Amino acid sequence: MTERKRKVKVDLTRRDFITVAATVAGSAVTAKALTTGPLSPFSELQQQQVNGDQLKEHPSGEGHWGMVIDLDACIGCSYCTWACNAVNDVYPDKTWNIVVDERTSAGHKFFFSRPCLHCQEAPCVEVCPVQATWVREDGIVMMDYDRCIGCRYCEVACPYDARKFNWEERTDENEFIPTWGISEIERRSRGVVEKCTFCVQRIDDGLERGMIPGVDREATPACVNICPVGARTFGDLRDPDSPASRTIAGNPTQRLRNDLGTETSVYYIPPKEGL
Repeated sequence: MTERKRKVKVDLTRRDFITVAATVAGSAVTAKALTTGPLSPFSELQQQQVNGDQLKEHPSGEGHWGMVIDLDACIGCSYCTWACNAVNDVYPDKTWNIVVDERTSAGHKFFFSRPCLHCQEAPCVEVCPVQATWVREDGIVMMDYDRCIGCRYCEVACPYDARKFNWEERTDENEFIPTWGISEIERRSRGVVEKCTFCVQRIDDGLERGMIPGVDREATPACVNICPVGARTFGDLRDPDSPASRTIAGNPTQRLRNDLGTETSVYYIPPKEGL
């Protein structure tokens, strides 16, 4: 019998990523705090979760959607952040897609960007007491904002700081609309946790219309489309001919804090150390 991987909760710091980016192989200190399994402090909570049959039906494709971010190509323009804020009507202080300045261990400057990494072994899913978040068959980690009770367990459990809590009822006008896009989803109510969905509304609609996410722009995440230097590619990780799979096959890549066993759906091409 194969032993289940242990998953941990740690806070991702900027120094963590510098350590990982310094080498393609990447290694990090093994953590001991478990979030799953029989020894988990959440195990009793998981047993008390509501029956999964009560979940809403959501469409999902047969593939596994993933993204590749080329940190050596990224110029730090933040277009991905702004397009995401517009298309998903995200509050500026609660961005789903971050871009920050970093330096490698040799002092070479680069820009690190991070959406939700869509973990296949997702700590956020494990700890939710009402199953308001789950992993679809196509690999996308989803939120049901109607089910969310605002306990923020998922926000605490996420090792990548990819979830944001909506503290206030929003009445503002989105400053990124229409310059960077038009909102395609309903604005979330106060008291729920929000996150990147790979622009799932585009993926599902595109698939229904016979489009290919990662190839057809209308079916591809806004952050990928807007990038002026092509630093992001998207596609079906199970399809060797998809843009994402071809990028992974042709470049050294790594997944962020892969030692945690989260099996993320976002791969990074690390920055060069420079001269």
